[in-house]
Order: sequence, then C-alpha cells, then structure tokens
Amino acid sequence: MRSGADYLASLKDARRVYVDGAAVEDVAHHPAFAPVARTIAELFDLAADPASGMTAVDRETGATVNRVFTLPRSREDLTAFREAATRWARHTHGWVGRSPDHVGAFLAAFAAHPEAFATGDRDLAANVTAFQRRVADEDLYVSYAIIPPQVSRATTAHAWDGELIQAGVAEERPDGIVVRGAQMLATGGAVADEILVSCIKPLGPEDADFAISFAVPVGAEGLKLYCRRPYAPAATSPYDYPLTTRFDETDALVVFDDVFVPWERVFVYRDVAGLRRQFFDTGAHVLGNWQAQIRFTVKLRFLAGLARKVAAVNGVDRFPGVVEKLGELAALVSLVESAVLAAEYTAAPDEQGLWRPGARAVYGAMGLQTEIYPRVLAILRDLVGGGVLQVPSSVADMTTPETRADIDRYVHSPGVSAEERVKLFKLVWDAVGSEFAGRHHQYEMFYAGAPFVVKGYAFRNYGFEEPLAEVDAFLAGYDLG
Repeated sequence: MRSGADYLASLKDARRVYVDGAAVEDVAHHPAFAPVARTIAELFDLAADPASGMTAVDRETGATVNRVFTLPRSREDLTAFREAATRWARHTHGWVGRSPDHVGAFLAAFAAHPEAFATGDRDLAANVTAFQRRVADEDLYVSYAIIPPQVSRATTAHAWDGELIQAGVAEERPDGIVVRGAQMLATGGAVADEILVSCIKPLGPEDADFAISFAVPVGAEGLKLYCRRPYAPAATSPYDYPLTTRFDETDALVVFDDVFVPWERVFVYRDVAGLRRQFFDTGAHVLGNWQAQIRFTVKLRFLAGLARKVAAVNGVDRFPGVVEKLGELAALVSLVESAVLAAEYTAAPDEQGLWRPGARAVYGAMGLQTEIYPRVLAILRDLVGGGVLQVPSSVADMTTPETRADIDRYVHSPGVSAEERVKLFKLVWDAVGSEFAGRHHQYEMFYAGAPFVVKGYAFRNYGFEEPLAEVDAFLAGYDLG
C-alpha cells in the first residue's frame, strides 16, 4: 500500500489539465488542486496505517492491500468494507463525493463477474480481472467519466451533428483502439491515477461505436481534462472557507484527441448490451452506490451536527419549534443511515460468490436523495437564519486590533466567544451558501442521475410482486355478497 507522499509524487506526469485557458504544469502544487490532492493523500496514509482497520490480506497473493479495493466474498467482508468506507468518509465528513473507494467498488464487482465481459465479439474478461488486480496491488485512485456530453438529451450520439462528439471508436488496430470525442463528468479526474471511461446512458443499436468501456491513465497522450471553475483558489483562508479549502473536488470534461487504448485496457467493445451488463449484471451498480450512501450518511450526520450546534449556540435548542426542526432532521438522517444497514442486513451472495447489498434498501435511499439533501439544507438554513449573513468579511477582521474589539463585543453568544461563533457560522455558510455549497447541492441532487432515473431504480428493485399478491389475495377474499 502506498503512502500519501507516493500518491502526490505520482501526479507529476504528462497529464494535461486545463483551467482558465491554460495547462496546469503540476496539479499537486496548483492552488486549484493542491488542497484536495492533500486530502486524498491523507486518505492513503490513513488506509496504510495498520491501526485504521482498513488493511486486508489478499486471498490470492497474501499481500496487504486496501480493504476498499477487495471483493466482498462474505457478510463479514461486506461489513468490513462498510467500516473502511465509513472511516474514509469521516475523514472528509462526506464532502469528497468520489473518493477512490467509489469506483473501486465498481471494479471489484466487475472482477467478480468476468463472464459479463466475455459475451461480445471479443472475450475481454481477463482484462477486467487484471486491471482490478492492478488497482488493488498498486493502491490506485480511479475516477470515472460515464456520461455523454449534453449535446442533446433527447437523442443518442449517433444522431448528433459532427463526428464522434461522444467518446467513441475512431479506429480499430491489431494492438488496440483509437478513441475520439468527449465524456463527462470526471469528478476528481485531475488528481486521479486512472479514468474508467464508459457510458451509463442507454444506447441503441446505432450507437455501437460509442458502446465501449476502458481504463486510461490520466497522463495518456491525447487526453485532456477541462475543469469547471475551481473554488479553492478564491477562498481567502481555512477559517473563512473551511470546507472549500480542503475538499473542493474538480469536475472535468474529458476530451480524447485520438487517444490510443491497448486491448488489455478495453473491457467492453462496440457492445451496447455489454454496457448494461457491466453495471447491472455484475452487481457493480448496487455495490458502488451502497458506498455512495455510506458516504452520504456521514455527510448528513455532519450537517445534523452543525444544525444541533447552531441551535445550542443561539440558545434556542429547547424551543418546541426548533426541537421539531431538529427532530425532522434526525428522522431524515436516520432513514438513510438505516437504509445503509438494511442493505447490509439483506445482502446475499450472487452466483459468483459476490456479496451484494440489498438492492431494495440501496435504491430506496437513492430514490429520495434528491429530496432529502435539499430538505436537510433548508432546515439548517432555517435554524441559522441571518447569522450566516452577518459575519465578518474575513479572518482579517478577527486579527486586526482596530476591528477585533467590536467583533468581540457584538458578535458573541452567551458562553461562546466571538472567535468561536464566527468560526461556526462561517463553516455553516460554506456548507449551505458558498459556491462550494452550491455545487454540492446540485451534485447530491443528481449524484446517481436524474430523479426519474433514480426513482426508476427504486421501482424496479422494490419487489412489488409480494405486496401486489397480498392485495390480490385480500380482494379475492370477499365479493358482492
């Protein structure tokens, strides 16, 4: 298992990451990426610590590996995965949405089902298992880009004007393929080791050129990442923006300017049905999204803690109306927390021995994520009121003698100094009102796709057959007489 220093050193390669029209020479030290890179480095250091409980002995090689990159082959393995994923999520308080364990979970399920990659014109099963083995052996951070550019959401790529707008096959060679086009939304891609490129949007038979799945190093020749506006460089200090200055992941459009991909890195090739198999037949979608709900639970708990502390600092935590708000918040967080545990409780091994979390519980929580997160933010906003608006402009007001005296006198609470009150309310603002917060609001609402897509997962995985049978049996028990 590598150290954080090893990880940071690996970022010094030929990657081409663009911000504000210019290529970034060194992402590990650029103000847009250095904060989150340091956070990811801390995750690797945490995992490598034997006391963390995140290490595991690989069943095949006997090597010590990161537990989040192992295949859960028993209920105990699944529990250990949840505990490891929770440990990482608590280090970031859930604010790093695509930490390495997310795509790692997808790859573990891929590797548990190599047969899903052997049914197209090419048998690519060995490629999947070899790549997952490499991720575990080398402790790699893999991001993914699995959504087409939003040229048209009404049609698929074959109908778009222009050749290969969505990432697709430009050329087939004996030793690999040449990929041209673009894909989104590579969260964390600028500071990852590899990017898994595929398409989760349903495609039609005419879209075979775009029905591909492969892994590519971020530093591959011809690969370019165009990042959204980074928020960390504009943050004035960790005191003013404690979340932005630590956890600002970068979201990127990945452009393939005739990128060569060797066959050993290709998992699905011109196989529309194969795209669906890799996500759903293997269990990758449910396992990866269980990890996402574990992380989401930690984040919601953090927001609940903020709300409780604000109410206490304001001295209103005994007011019936405030208790009602806190109670609603507790109920919402408990629902997601309980769904994570229910998914583990109802888990079962599939035909290949991979223990899959219960789909009903995972997709049930996901189906409400677009409503739960905005509601949690609304409650926190309600409780904090104007307190987040009337705070000093920056930490300079707290360190300049001319201004500090007024701040101390007018911005304190009973038993809480001005410094601590301002610190708390600036943290709340960074969670609900800053650009960083706005991005997270949008991000959580569309984490697993549009609401109709996510609720479709809940519909298909609930198991309506049993309650329908109960209703039919009851109806059959009486008649007009």
